[in-house]
Amino acid sequence: MQNKTYPLINKNLSEIKENILSTLAYFDLFNYPLTRGEVYLFLTKKHPYELFEDALGCLIAGGVVHQFDKFYTLKNDQYLIARRTEGNEKASELIKVAQKVGSILIRFPYVRGIAISGSLSKNFADEHSDIDLFIITAKNRLWIARTIMHGFKKLTFLINKQHYFCMNYYIDEQQLEIVEKNIYTAIEVGTLIPLQGDLVLEKFYAANTWTRTFLPNKNMRISSAKPIKTSFFKTAVEWLLNNPAGNVIDNQLMKITAGRWLKKTQRKRLNSHGIVMGMDTGKHYAKPEPKNFQSKLLARYENKVVQLLREFESSLV
Repeated sequence: MQNKTYPLINKNLSEIKENILSTLAYFDLFNYPLTRGEVYLFLTKKHPYELFEDALGCLIAGGVVHQFDKFYTLKNDQYLIARRTEGNEKASELIKVAQKVGSILIRFPYVRGIAISGSLSKNFADEHSDIDLFIITAKNRLWIARTIMHGFKKLTFLINKQHYFCMNYYIDEQQLEIVEKNIYTAIEVGTLIPLQGDLVLEKFYAANTWTRTFLPNKNMRISSAKPIKTSFFKTAVEWLLNNPAGNVIDNQLMKITAGRWLKKTQRKRLNSHGIVMGMDTGKHYAKPEPKNFQSKLLARYENKVVQLLREFESSLV
């Protein structure tokens, strides 16, 4: 899906106002109000900041955008502010845990980079939040790395810490560019919180400069990642498997895992969020099936924007 500029429904609705409304509409899908700086940061078009401030002020004065202290939302619901504030506080604590988790996982074989993804990367958490992790592995060893890491995760069930190790998106150094290019994936890439593997994450961001088409004001956070770490276990396993036998094992693990996930999807098993379990797999990636969440979210977003602009037009008549 390409970046969209929705047609102006009324000449009084300038491009900057449309842009502000579209940005707030996206985050309203998650009941997440934004600060003034965040609204500007996630605009899909570049505008002078002074023009942005004037447009935002007009939308507030017209009752289209609601301001509660330093937060802005399309919903006239002050509870959302309390929800966000509490969520930010919980996220701050959970991010500290994620940093410790990252320092453990980076020592696993073939792991080259780790970043926080999901709602936690947007600085939000609640009592049901997991630590979602974005993992980059060595070229052609993604499935060995993933299998070892998920074997370790099974052990964490014994101490009820499995929600700290939600490694749900893998790519390897062969394919650093994210294939799906839309507002959802641009925000997901742009909000990643790098933990480990500064050099590979720098290459990752360089391979995904397309995100600037959707988020021209958003800069990537490379500097927060730490240099890659090693361990005896990591070195030994990689030494043993850096050969043709390793290639065979990696390919076989991919086939086994893909087959197991296909059965879960066919049985319509649901994850903890009530979404049908599904995984899109390939030699160089393993990620949640885009059709199960991403596509539906984008459809909801587009419908919300169209409806919002029509309502704004009606208010001007």
